[in-house]
Amino acid sequence: MAEEIERKFLVTGDTWRNAADAGQPMRQGYLGGDAHASVRVRLAGVRAWLNIKGATLGVQRREYEYEIPAAEAREMLDHLCHRPLIEKTRYHVPVGGHTWEVDVFEGDNAGLVVAEVELASAEEAFTRPDWAGHEVSHLPRYYNVSLVRHPYRDWSASERAGD
Repeated sequence: MAEEIERKFLVTGDTWRNAADAGQPMRQGYLGGDAHASVRVRLAGVRAWLNIKGATLGVQRREYEYEIPAAEAREMLDHLCHRPLIEKTRYHVPVGGHTWEVDVFEGDNAGLVVAEVELASAEEAFTRPDWAGHEVSHLPRYYNVSLVRHPYRDWSASERAGD
């Protein structure tokens, strides 16, 4: 069984850009999902994946990912996925012994910037950079699947203010 263990944080400031790569624009959409799992299509450049992720809260979830033809991913994104699509640029930022992924959202979720670090275990120690602000790992509204149902542009002032 595949398992994903990640911690998610709101990003403060732009100092992370000093160590970031050039970034990769991504489009992703959700084919469906329920209380048990979500099914996502992701297109990044000329590569694409189908991803099934458990719908549990927290830092540890079951995850399965399969590479698929990019042309088929584009068709699924255009014709089968729920709207709005998730549009973002993902940057990789080395910090300590880990590579952080910083997602700068666009479209209906513009203004939201989130960083994630994947871990080998829930107890694994990691260096938390000063630009990694409030932890939102346990808050479902920051999950990409939730941003389709309730995009950042529709959040109230109190939702945007932090948790």
